[in-house]
Amino acid sequence: MSEPSQPPAWRRIPEDIAGTAVSAARAAGRVALHPKSTIDRARHLPGIVPVLGQAVKPILTGRVGDWRGEYAYTLGEQAFVYGFPYIYYAQLRHDWVTQPRNPSTVPYAAVNHFWHAERLLDATYRDGGCPNNDTLYSAAWVSLGSEPVILSHPDMGDRYFTFELVGITSDNFDYVGQRTTGSDAGSFALVGPGWEGRLPTGVRRLKKAPSPWILVLGRTLVSGVDDVPRVRELQAQYRLTPLSLFGKQDATVPESRDVLTPIPAAEDPLGPWKTLNAMLAENPPPSHHALLLQQFAQIGVGPGLDVEAQPDVVKRSLARAAAVGVPMLRQQILSGDWAHLVHGWRYPPPQMGRFGDDFLKRAADQALIGVAANDPAEAVYLLNFDDADGNKLTSGGRYELRFPGDALPPVDAFWSLTAYGEDMNLIPNPADRYSVGDRSPGLLRDPDGGLTMHLQRESPGQEQEANWLPTTEEGTWFVALRMYRPRPEVIDATWECPPLTRIA
Repeated sequence: MSEPSQPPAWRRIPEDIAGTAVSAARAAGRVALHPKSTIDRARHLPGIVPVLGQAVKPILTGRVGDWRGEYAYTLGEQAFVYGFPYIYYAQLRHDWVTQPRNPSTVPYAAVNHFWHAERLLDATYRDGGCPNNDTLYSAAWVSLGSEPVILSHPDMGDRYFTFELVGITSDNFDYVGQRTTGSDAGSFALVGPGWEGRLPTGVRRLKKAPSPWILVLGRTLVSGVDDVPRVRELQAQYRLTPLSLFGKQDATVPESRDVLTPIPAAEDPLGPWKTLNAMLAENPPPSHHALLLQQFAQIGVGPGLDVEAQPDVVKRSLARAAAVGVPMLRQQILSGDWAHLVHGWRYPPPQMGRFGDDFLKRAADQALIGVAANDPAEAVYLLNFDDADGNKLTSGGRYELRFPGDALPPVDAFWSLTAYGEDMNLIPNPADRYSVGDRSPGLLRDPDGGLTMHLQRESPGQEQEANWLPTTEEGTWFVALRMYRPRPEVIDATWECPPLTRIA
């Protein structure tokens, strides 16, 4: 989670909630990327996907059929970008609370209860999202509508851990963990936006949550497979306790799985908008968004509004806006427009994790890219898709990443390097090796104290194998350098990560 930014995010994006159909959304994305090459294909779309035919017709003809429809479409695009985190989190919450799939690796827990990963992720996990291979995740959807919930953890010693606290728009609002609140055992109050009152002695009040529903994303460092049982013991002591039950011996937190059921666009082309309106009613937007919401209300988008009451031309345009929304957000991510580029590495902006009113980056670079994004002070994930010459990283290539002895990744916790395939999953390999970093056993140092990492499909030889990160057998791939508790020179990009050099 929050992979690769951030998390994580670490699961597949459910496209059916964000477009009229997966095929329609992808085709619409191709129109924007390659309009000339899609014209012939687009001419046949009206008979296959009527909504998408509406989307591309103005491109082909240069004519607008109905100004109300075009206005609704352009406004709908803005509303979709604004509302995407609400739509996405509605689906994510529903999946993680009500849909058991593989509970050892995919979250599944009642409201106000933690789910804990039971093992480090490997290539058998195929839900995408660029998962890490360094920590065990913990996750919970928490309802703060009626009362605060107390998050408690035991003494964590010198082990890195963090609980990222995320509002319904994907913005972080606070942290509990080694960096922010320390490693001693503690209890911390998660307080909703409307609650006023006194807390028990010894409970620390955190920043007030911006929404009645929040997501808690925990990460606990694991020092290899043999360390998993100890981390599982710590996870078993993580607690979420409603204030009314806190301090009561043997109190049992009720198990509720009553959450909003999102409406898939495959069932209803207006489903994403109906989901958004319900989520906005459940989690009222901030007051300073009032003028923007007045604009969206013209097309039936807003807390508790009914898009079915809109004219047919507006409803068609809303379906069209949702169909192209996710492909547009994905293009923004891949463009690198959000990042500062250094030797091919994409450095996140200082606002990462708290983009706030930058709605495009909030939707694409916090929610869509990997569930949620860490604050740079907590963790920075650098992504790289290219070698030093600007060519894509490919399966046939052998690459090196060399850190000089005086320029190792500067962190106060740890760092790791992980490779991913095009599907944003860990890469299957005979060595069962998915990351290499400062905690890897047996790393071979260069004469100057630096490190040379070998990124390639085959082993570089027994002597160099400790420094080897396996890559793909076919296709392109990319790499993420994760730095936990990075020092200021990482956050402001004055520390420059060396390029990936192709050696064969």
